[in-house]
Amino acid sequence: MAGHAHAHKEHEGDDLIRAARNTLTDSGEQWTGMRQSVFEELARHEKPASAYDIADNLSQSRGKRVAPNSVYRILDLFVRTNLANRIESANAYLVNTHPGCRHDCIFLICDDCGKATHIDDDRVTGALRAAGKDAGFTDVRPVVELRGLCDDCAS
Repeated sequence: MAGHAHAHKEHEGDDLIRAARNTLTDSGEQWTGMRQSVFEELARHEKPASAYDIADNLSQSRGKRVAPNSVYRILDLFVRTNLANRIESANAYLVNTHPGCRHDCIFLICDDCGKATHIDDDRVTGALRAAGKDAGFTDVRPVVELRGLCDDCAS
């Protein structure tokens, strides 16, 4: 990708679960069985997943109802601690495959199949932060989503 990306380690599988647990506990939070279940379920999805999707799947796998509001609380914690990203336009979440790395992502979302990925360009997000500060805002957090067609759907 053109631009100014920074390097970070992408995690997957058990390594991703370990990195997420370490990131959460390093932030002073507990890694509970339910939090692990929600994280693992979110990590299974290649497309952004809603709290309802996650609650339904966990309810089926556990054999008892998991309330969506409990999942929402956990997902909000994951976003605050950098374990997940919220896709604002879809009201859904995507696992962060590099939970120890803090930066602003630019999300690319396919309008056809719903696939979502991200790119890093610190020039773009840095310019947005600066513009927000110039306008008198503090604690600026860029949320950038680009919509279009992925390569698979465009062909």
